[in-house]
Amino acid sequence: MTTTTTTASARTSTRANISLWGAQLALAGVYGLAGFMKLTQPIEALTQMMGWPGSAPLLARFIGAAELAGTLGLILPMLTGIKPRLTVLAAAGLATIQVLAIPFHLYRGEFGILPINLALLLLAVLVYRGRRNL
Repeated sequence: MTTTTTTASARTSTRANISLWGAQLALAGVYGLAGFMKLTQPIEALTQMMGWPGSAPLLARFIGAAELAGTLGLILPMLTGIKPRLTVLAAAGLATIQVLAIPFHLYRGEFGILPINLALLLLAVLVYRGRRNL
């Protein structure tokens, strides 16, 4: 009976780990591209794509840097095994970006982006909770 319970627990843990890696990679892809774009593109180009960077160019650059740092934090600690708890903090930081982005976009009347904000928030919370508990 103990062997069966241990095997089932190991399978559940493996599935959870695979699911969390999938969420981490999805978040890293989105935030990596968005962060790189916010740091490297001219503000005028970002304004044409997103609207808001023209009124807050330094904020756009800061968010880009935070997104890239979060991307690295989602992947490198778990991949290398060096301070893997930093992945939990990276997920919390990316969730915070979305918690702040949602009222920002609501205030500006940019309702079309809200489903993406919510999806990214939910994925970040999933990674946060999952990696904190494993």
